[in-house]
This record gives sequence, C-alpha cells and structure tokens, in this order.
Amino acid sequence: MKVTVLTLFPEMFHQPLSVSIVQRAVESGALAVDLYDIRTHGKGRHRQVDDAPFGGGAGMVMGVEPIVHALEAVESGHRVVFTPAGKRLHQVDLDRWVGLDHLILVCGRYEGIDQRVADHFADEEISLGDFVLAGGEVPALAVIEGLARLLPDVVGNPESVVTESFRDEGLLEEPVYTRPALFRGIGVPEVLLSGDHEAIAAWRREQRVSRTERVRPELL
Repeated sequence: MKVTVLTLFPEMFHQPLSVSIVQRAVESGALAVDLYDIRTHGKGRHRQVDDAPFGGGAGMVMGVEPIVHALEAVESGHRVVFTPAGKRLHQVDLDRWVGLDHLILVCGRYEGIDQRVADHFADEEISLGDFVLAGGEVPALAVIEGLARLLPDVVGNPESVVTESFRDEGLLEEPVYTRPALFRGIGVPEVLLSGDHEAIAAWRREQRVSRTERVRPELL
C-alpha cells in the first residue's frame, strides 16, 4: 500500500516513520510513505501558500491553488482532507482504506483550507475528533499507524487486531492484566487466574459490554 502525504512540514514525519510498527511495515515493503511539500507550489520568493479570508475574519487560509497543484503532481489515488469540520475518523474507515492501492492525505494549516479543495478535489473530509489541532500532520500520522498495523505480517500476533476495541460488535476491549498477579496489594480478577477458558471468555464479554456502557454508551 502507498500513502502520500501533502504537507507544509514533511520534517514532522521523519522520526515517527522510523520507529515501531510503521518502520516494520515500511521495511517489509507492505507500506510506502511519500512526503510531498505543498510549498513547492507556493507563490513568489517566499513560496506563499496562504491568504486572508474573503469576508474578513481572524487568521489566514491555505489557498486552493497550491494544494490542487500538489494533488495534480502526485499519482492519482483516494484523496482525504483533514479538517475539524470533517466526518469523525472511525476504525471502519481504516479497514476500508487499507484495501486501497494509494491513499493521499492532505494536511491543512493556519485557519483552515479553502473549502473548494474538500468540495471539488477530494474524496473525503475527515476529522480526528471534536477538537482543533494546529494542522493535519498529527491526524495523518494517526492514520498511517492505524493502517500499518492492519497490513499483512506487520503485527506479531494477527489475532490482536481481530479482538481489539471496536471489533467485537463495535464494543471497547476488556481490561487486560499481566504479571505480577499481586502488586502493592492490588490483585487481578481471580477468573483470569482460574484456567477456566469458558469462564474467562464470559468475563471478557461481560467486561466489554459494561465498559462500553460506562465509557462510550453511544457505541451500544
């Protein structure tokens, strides 16, 4: 799978792409990540990519021209623009995108991106959540890591991808514990030490439902 990131700050990606699961995916050839500097298509000596918003208002807006020119300069693919006004990212989106040959992620900055980019030159407008960041680079990194762990032979135990949060009927994953069984007087649920696999499975199921009901009831 190939992911192309259009950004004003390609240097933000160098270190995250060279560690852990993402590095493993890249080194195995399962994932290729290309970084494209939107400022290549900026205007004038300073390669300006932003301007004041029509109608007035605070901040500057990334122009339609440099972004569209950058999109046209890279190989065609499925285009995703990150904005706070976009649809919230879900696991099903990653599941859908991981089957693509080429995904293009457009990272905005400043007060926002000229809306014509999302309306006429992108396939989807996506938000990482109900909060505002300085740009789309962090969401792009989140998507890249989320995709990398879904690629074949990248995660050590493939079952962990199948049984995690948002998989079993969309529920959150149950609490997990490891050694020592007792730490500063705090133990782990006795059922996990029982060796009774049927009882453990029932406990995990009950925990997934109760945790989701308590923390994310809208998922039920």
